[in-house]
Amino acid sequence: MASKSRMCKGCWQQMHVPIPLRGIAALPFRAFGIRRSRMNPNICTICEMMFTKVMRARKVSIDVTVLFADLRGYTALSQSLPEDQIAALLDVFYDECASAIWEYDGLLNKTIGDAIMAIFNFPIRQPEHAARALDAAREIQRRCRARHGMAVGSADGDGKALGIGIGIDSGMVSFGEFGRSHRDLTAIGTVVNTASRAQTAAQAGQILVTRAVRDRCAPDFAGSEGRLYTLKGLSEPAELYAA
Repeated sequence: MASKSRMCKGCWQQMHVPIPLRGIAALPFRAFGIRRSRMNPNICTICEMMFTKVMRARKVSIDVTVLFADLRGYTALSQSLPEDQIAALLDVFYDECASAIWEYDGLLNKTIGDAIMAIFNFPIRQPEHAARALDAAREIQRRCRARHGMAVGSADGDGKALGIGIGIDSGMVSFGEFGRSHRDLTAIGTVVNTASRAQTAAQAGQILVTRAVRDRCAPDFAGSEGRLYTLKGLSEPAELYAA
């Protein structure tokens, strides 16, 4: 289970202001619209509002680790299973990803069809954010295997293999609100693109990380060798490591 903080970690870390998230002490705050964030229940909507206001005025460059996870086999299953079963499968995927990400203080920034995007080191600062993202990735794999055994029966009785492909990269991104008609609070940049492409290259059940992540998590990759991947949209092959 993801740890549940009683106080907003973001407000306490950044401003040393104790904002209760749970229990009777949180009720007066809820009356003023201060609630747990939907992107991470260990921070509050004050954090979201504060970050949004700041980033409307300026985008900020921050060092983060970005994780993408994708549910492999979903497209094939969606063509053979009833809609309620597909919806239930996505619920399990989203829930287990969220729990794993929040356990390591990450931000579940986006859900995109059968994929998710998470950010580590914002708004809760983490010196070892690459290692925490890697731990979260492993926890996602563990949780999803335990939850549905990586296999779901199709409508005609054949087993349809399921798995999670994960890609991770670390480095500087631009974080802010982007768009005009629809404003989206998110990160953009090469790190985001590379993490997304690494996830595409990962096989079901595999975690692929970039050299930047490997260098920050050296003990986890002792003796491991990278492999060059040609990733769509990147001019040069990327060296990726299986975690």
